[in-house]
Parts: sequence; C-alpha cells; structure tokens
Amino acid sequence: MDYDKISLEKHKELLGKISIASKAEIKTMEDLATYYTPGVAAVSREIAQNRCKVWEYTALPNLVAVISDGSAVLGLGNIGPEAAHPVMAGKALLFKEFADVDAFPIILDTQDPKEIIKTIKYLAPSFGAINLEDISAPRCFEIEDSLQDLGIPVMHDDQHGTAVVVLAALINATKVLGKDLSKCKVVINGAGAAGSAVALMISRFTEGKVKLALIDKEGMVCTRGDLDEYKKALCSEVNHQRMHESLEKAIVDADIFIGVSVGNVLDKGMVESMAKDPIVFAMANPTPEIDPKLAHEAGAAIVATGRSDYPNQVNNVLAFPGIFRGALDAKATKITREMLMSAALALAGSVSNPTREKILPSPLEKGVAKAIADAVREKAIEQKVIRPKCK
Repeated sequence: MDYDKISLEKHKELLGKISIASKAEIKTMEDLATYYTPGVAAVSREIAQNRCKVWEYTALPNLVAVISDGSAVLGLGNIGPEAAHPVMAGKALLFKEFADVDAFPIILDTQDPKEIIKTIKYLAPSFGAINLEDISAPRCFEIEDSLQDLGIPVMHDDQHGTAVVVLAALINATKVLGKDLSKCKVVINGAGAAGSAVALMISRFTEGKVKLALIDKEGMVCTRGDLDEYKKALCSEVNHQRMHESLEKAIVDADIFIGVSVGNVLDKGMVESMAKDPIVFAMANPTPEIDPKLAHEAGAAIVATGRSDYPNQVNNVLAFPGIFRGALDAKATKITREMLMSAALALAGSVSNPTREKILPSPLEKGVAKAIADAVREKAIEQKVIRPKCK
C-alpha cells in the first residue's frame, strides 16, 4: 500500500487527526451558569485560596503537553515547527488511544535551549506532565535536565521511551538465545539522544558489567578527547571498550548490534564477523542499518527494526503511554530511573513466551500500557516522588 498517499489524503480530509472533546454539555442556561459564569468563579476562588486544588477541579491530572522544536523529527531531521506538527499530533493520538491520556501538541518556533526552557516553565501550570519530543542532541539533555524541578513529570521520549523498549527487547532476546546480557559485547551505532539513553539503560540493568562500544559519526566515542559534557558523563558511567576503530572492526565478535543512526551502515560481512547467534537491532527509520533479510542470511539469530512491516518492531508507543499514565495516576512529581527500569521489566514481562520472531508485544496490544502504568505507579509511590495530599 502507498501509505504516503493514503496519509496525505486522510490528513487533508480530516484536517489533522485530533480534536478537543467536551466532558460536559451546554444545553440549558443552567448548564451555562454551572460550567461558565457565574458558577465557574467559585472554582477559581477555591483554587486561588489553595493552589493545590487545581489538581481536584481541573483536567491537569490527565493533561500532557507534547512539546517539540522540530529539530530532530523521525528520520526527517530539522524540518521546523510547522512540519513537526503532524508528528506531535500523532503522538497525542497515541496517548489517547493507548492510555486515555489527553495530550496536546505544542511546537515552538525557537531552537535556543534557554528560550525553550523558559517557555516550558511558563506553560507548565497548564499541564500535568510534559513529553519532550524530537529535540536534537545535545540540546535535549540540557532542556530535560533543567526542567526536573517543575513538580510535574518531564521526560524526553526519544531518550527514555526508546531505552525502555530496547532494554525490554534485549531482556527477551537474550532469554530466547540463552545469553547473559551482562556478559555480552554490545555495539551501539549512534550516540545521540536515543543511543546515549540506551547505553545508560543497559549499563544500569547489568550493573555496569556489559561491555559497550559506542560509535557516532566521528568514530569511537569514549576514546576521543573532544567530547561535550554529556558524552563525558556517559563515558564515565558505562563499561566502554577502549578502541580506536571503525564500526567494521568494533563489531567483530560482538554479541549485539544496536543501530539508532542512519540506514545501510551494516553489511552482511559485518554481521558474519559477530559472535555466534548475534542479535541485530537495526532501528533507523525508514531505512534500517541493514535489511532484516540480509541480516538473517548473514547469521543473525534475532533481528528487530523500527518498522511495522517486519517482526520485532521496536516502537516507543509500547512505552510512553504507560509511563505517563502511571506517573499521572501516582501523582508523581518526576519520572525516575527506577520508574523507567520498572517500565522496561513490565514490558519484557508482557510477552509470556518470547520467541525469535516475538521478543516484544505488538504495538496494538493495549493491555501493555496498563501493565507498564501499574509498574510505574507502584515504583513512584514506593520512592515517594509524589505530590503531597491537598489540605
């Protein structure tokens, strides 16, 4: 099917894909007086006297802002705010469809981190949580870090949603193959937002034991002296392999390849040089780092991509609806590392009998979001990162 053509037709026909629905109906003058003036003044007075009552009398407990600057959209790159709008609206659609979260797309016409931080702080009173989306590295790290004191959950999904799904997939893939992830050599091609978060997530899960080779467009990451503060911090935490080599050389005897970069950088010869029964996650969109068929022909035991037309799709929709649902239900003030780890374990556990062709549930399995939400909510309560009760 020509999804480009169909998508263009549907978006034009519907004028997008989301709308605002009312919870109340205005059919009588009494309705008008209740939900607007004069009745609404009583609600405003109540909140003015005790600001925390905003969580009892408004939609904030279920309202998420999906915020982007259009600088790193899907595989399209820096396409600007207007072109980013359909993607953010799509994110809002998925929030509602899979977790009944009311989400609203907000695309900013600036790519200055300080201006973005300032703007989000101004917007924060209107939302119960903030989903940062498609903001390029390293600016995304600064922006997310600077917003952790807002008193509401703030998460950059390109980092943490990706990391949660990848870790869940690796847990099940290694289980199927009888491998111990903590003893594996993992090559990650792409050390931007997603790659950095994936590396940290795997490292924390294995308690720093997994051997990681991190590669970006400049080559091996952790052996260079020109790193920014974020890559320095990354390299100081992970058990990185000290080598001055190319991807072609680094991948020799590797157990796992994780691609979060660009298409067609991996060939059959590279996969053949990997350890026995290698795992290949070729997640670049729309063109994977290697065609799954070629990867299997070269000996890959398990292959995953970011695409829906191949088995084992690594898709953030498996993670972010449940993560935010759980954080909102817990009245969480932030999303912690432990909450994300709980999400990954819940996602992995949602596949009762993983196989080489199914290491993750289908993105259409809506029960997955609830399982993740329950795990995230419980962890937030356990860690006591929740709002105090309103007095």
